[in-house]
Amino acid sequence: MLTISVPATSANLGPGFDSIGLALDMQLTLQVLQPSDHWQIDHPFGDEVPTDERNLIIKTALTLAPDLKPQHLQVDSKIPLARGLGSSSTAIVAGLALANELSGQQRSLDELLVVATQLEGHPDNVAPAIFGGLVVSTAVEQQVHAVKLPLPSLFASVYVPNEELLTSVSREALPANLPFKQAIAGSSVANTLVAALATQNWEVALPLLEADQFHEQYRAKLVPALATIRKTAHQLGIVGTYLSGAGPTIVTLGDYGQLNELQQKLQTNSTLTGQYHLLPVDAAGLKVQKS
Repeated sequence: MLTISVPATSANLGPGFDSIGLALDMQLTLQVLQPSDHWQIDHPFGDEVPTDERNLIIKTALTLAPDLKPQHLQVDSKIPLARGLGSSSTAIVAGLALANELSGQQRSLDELLVVATQLEGHPDNVAPAIFGGLVVSTAVEQQVHAVKLPLPSLFASVYVPNEELLTSVSREALPANLPFKQAIAGSSVANTLVAALATQNWEVALPLLEADQFHEQYRAKLVPALATIRKTAHQLGIVGTYLSGAGPTIVTLGDYGQLNELQQKLQTNSTLTGQYHLLPVDAAGLKVQKS
């Protein structure tokens, strides 16, 4: 049996817009059960997600290897859809890994990253899903560059609202242009954040997660819980709260004990009716097992 596992991802980390991503230990697991006369994928996502070759995992696999023989597949995943935890990226990476194994072509992880970036549009989610850990990445002239930074000694407090927020809607909230001075300020913060992350200087890095100039202020009205959680964290002396991806999930990075205290406090707020997770960073990324 072939088993493929891909971690959830949290992108942007504040000012690292479309370029910084973190793999979290919440997995999508794909199993190849047996050959079939047609593509079938069993999953826990309900009737809105296709169970045939229209499914994103299968569609992605056939994009990479159109001649694959149909299989009966099974997916187990706790990663919520349309919540800013990289659900589409995990499906894309799982599909590429599936095609890679079934076709026997054995493309490298770097080659899979290029294809995943082409399909996803930018690499901030797919890169950590493939490589694990904390990854800074960009695509320039059809070349994808990804740098994996030292593994953070941090945990993630993850708050997942019950309501979906489609990436397309969240993107529409962004301005078409930024004033030059604001763009320079945002770039300066992002550059310093990367340096702090690379050197594991959390005293510098964690406050900078909250100093974004590119997207959070425009999306804040779509995710009112962001201000609530950040304010509550500050009251406890915790900094490092940001909007995960395009939202609406909100992540706070920090020490396990502090984050546990934060979640206990947040759960007393009747307006925060979503789900809570306290997750370590996933160091491995894409995993493939054969038995």
